[in-house]
Amino acid sequence: MSQGNLYILSAPSGAGKSSLISALLEQDQANTMMVSVSHTTRQPRPGEENGVHYHFVSVEEFELLINEGAFLEYAKVFGGNYYGTSLPTIEKNLAQGIDVFLDIDWQGAQQIRKKVPSVKSIFILPPSLAELEKRLIGRGQDSAEVIADRMTKAMDEISHYNEYDYVIINDDFTRALADLVHILRAEKLTLAYQTEQNQALINQLLAK
Repeated sequence: MSQGNLYILSAPSGAGKSSLISALLEQDQANTMMVSVSHTTRQPRPGEENGVHYHFVSVEEFELLINEGAFLEYAKVFGGNYYGTSLPTIEKNLAQGIDVFLDIDWQGAQQIRKKVPSVKSIFILPPSLAELEKRLIGRGQDSAEVIADRMTKAMDEISHYNEYDYVIINDDFTRALADLVHILRAEKLTLAYQTEQNQALINQLLAK
């Protein structure tokens, strides 16, 4: 069985990253892709399910996992809550040939690149700041102050786009989704992947 690929997906809030991931997984009839479910110490929000949206744990449990080296990356964010990506879970799924997607920010991405140099990273850009703000307002979920804060954070997030392997501009959703699919397909056609996947055939073709 071939090894799955590990991907990082990052984007400012409102760029459409979550929608693209959801649409991608809906196309995955063979169940060969998954999004990593992070651990967090924050309380569940209405409608969130443990093990589906996050693995909700106590601070004590999280810090125990840190000491055990159980996280590929983790951070303590504003408000004092921990967020982390489980290393054993990712390794298990990759070994089963499943492509795993990490929905994380640029800081988490930097941590992971140091530990997993082979990881591929994709950054989703909005077509403009005006469109990004329009999308955030259109959600109808946040106050003007929160939206202003998200826009400030978005500009900081966007400034790290050049640390990524691929960049997709989500102007037209259908085209952006196709671009994402093409990236995944291209990664399956690399020399390293094809050699691992088809070594028997290659040996046969080269046999004298």
